Formats: sequence, C-alpha cells, structure tokens
Amino acid sequence: MEPVNWGILGAAKFAREHMAPAIHAAKGARLAGIASRSGDISGFQAFAPDAQGFESYDALLASPEIDAVYIPLPNTLHVEWALKAMDAGKHVLVEKPLAMKADEFDAVIAKRDQTGLLCAEAYMIIHHPQWQRAREIVQSGGIGKLRHVSAQFCYNNASDPGNIRNKPETGGGGIPDIGVYTFGSTRFVTGQEPVDIDAHITWENGVDVKAEVNAQFDGFSYQSMVSMRLANYQEVLFLGDAGHVKLTAPFNPLVYGGAVLYHGDAAGNITAEKFPGANHYVLQVEAFGRSVRTGEAYPATLEFAKGTQAMIDRVFEAAG
Repeated sequence: MEPVNWGILGAAKFAREHMAPAIHAAKGARLAGIASRSGDISGFQAFAPDAQGFESYDALLASPEIDAVYIPLPNTLHVEWALKAMDAGKHVLVEKPLAMKADEFDAVIAKRDQTGLLCAEAYMIIHHPQWQRAREIVQSGGIGKLRHVSAQFCYNNASDPGNIRNKPETGGGGIPDIGVYTFGSTRFVTGQEPVDIDAHITWENGVDVKAEVNAQFDGFSYQSMVSMRLANYQEVLFLGDAGHVKLTAPFNPLVYGGAVLYHGDAAGNITAEKFPGANHYVLQVEAFGRSVRTGEAYPATLEFAKGTQAMIDRVFEAAG
C-alpha cells in the first residue's frame, strides 16, 4: 500500500511531541512536511530528517507532495483550515474540538461529502483497544444492565496563564479540551445520547476551569468532572447491575499510566486486562491511512464528533 504523505499545519508542542512521532512510526504513513511560521522545524527533523519545511500553511496545502494534513492549530481556527485543506484536495485530521459549536460541523461535513475526501476529528481514544474492549463488554451485557457511568479527568495548568487552554480568544477551557473525552467516551461505549443534563461550571478569566455534570441517559445516570485546576487524575467507571468496567488510564495511557481495564462480575471476581505498548496516536494514523488507501470505514466520523459537541453545547446551556 502506498504510504500517505502527511503535512502538519503549525509546529505546536503537542504535534512535535505526540502526533508527528506517531505519523513517523505508523505503518503506511510518512511525515513529509511541516508548515511553521517561525521557520524552525528542527524538533521534527530530529526524528524525521527528510521532512520538508514550508514557510506558510498555504504553501504546504499547495504542495502536490502532501496527501493529508494534520491540524493542531488553536480551536477557533480548526473549521477555517479544515475547509481550506479540503479545497486544496487534502485529506484532513483536525484536533479536537473541531468546532466550537455543533452547527459549525455542518459546513465541514458538506465539504467532505462534496470532495469525497476523508475528514475527521482527532479523537484518538476510540482507536485504543481498551476502549474497544470496554464497548464490547458493556454492549454484550457483560456487566448486566448499565446503570451508572462516572468519569473524571483533571490536570492543573494554573501556573501557565499563556497556555491557549487558559485563553478565551483561542477557544480555551477545560470542557473543550478534556470534556470531549468524558462525554464522547460514554457515547462511544453505550451508543446513546443524553436525555437530561444538569451542570455547574467554575469560570476563571473567561474560561471554564472546573465543570461538574450530571446527566440522565436511557436507563443509566451519568456523572463527570473535568478541571484544569486540580491534580492530575483520570478514571472512568461503567457500573451495571451485574458487574462493572473500570479504566484507570482511560485518556492518556503511556503518559498518565499503563492502560488497564478491570472487569468485575456479579460474583465479585475482578479480572485485569492490560494493553502494554498500545499507542492510540499511532493506531489513529494507521486507521486513517487504511481508510484513505482502501476505503475502509473510519470509526471516528464527523457525525460522531458533532454529537459530542452537541452534548458540550448542552452542558454550557445547562450551566447558564
């Protein structure tokens, strides 16, 4: 299979430390170019010496050597550059959240359909085998009837006021950054949408820094908390009437901790399934490449991402 030649719009730290190495490591992928306004791509060429530097985003998009682009720009620029990239004939993987409101997805979906190109939000966790296993167990009745979901995701960046997550003008806030995981993972595992939502949000300098959400789905309750002002912590629990599934490094395995899925049954027996070495960024790039080259269905559709953004919109509305 011919490799997909990737370009990256911007030399963001996250791209340099996570997605660019994943593209370089993925089967069927080649890191071909980086557009950096500073002109410095040495951090990328340290592991991908053949990667070409481009002086502007438009120059990279105009290159016939680039098949697909990854967009790690500030949240408020995602829709604009996703549309420009597809107009240039490139497949697009754009960081989450792709848009700041659910209805902003419509133009991107329409452009995808018009061009026939693959465009997706970089929702990497569903490519990880721990999440595929969690969905299999829950949907097959492995914990009986699901009755409750609890999800927490926190970190503390209070000492970094210049971080784009702490700036309202760049679409910052904890919910756009990590609420997308607590909300979207529940939707992925259960296949359901929330019926009722109640939320309380703590604001600081125009961005949400702590959000507590209680929701009702069909047959189960949901509680989550995300924060940019608490110590590093993450966990997700699916609790049924005959067992449970718990993920202790659900969102940042290999960084926060090893991926382990605990499955408890009605008799109180608990088994631990480990997934050493699984890198969801690499798996995401490989799935994207298979979809581009073979037409294989891509699991993280724009429609799914729009559904998570719709839940985010409802959380903000519920909190007033």
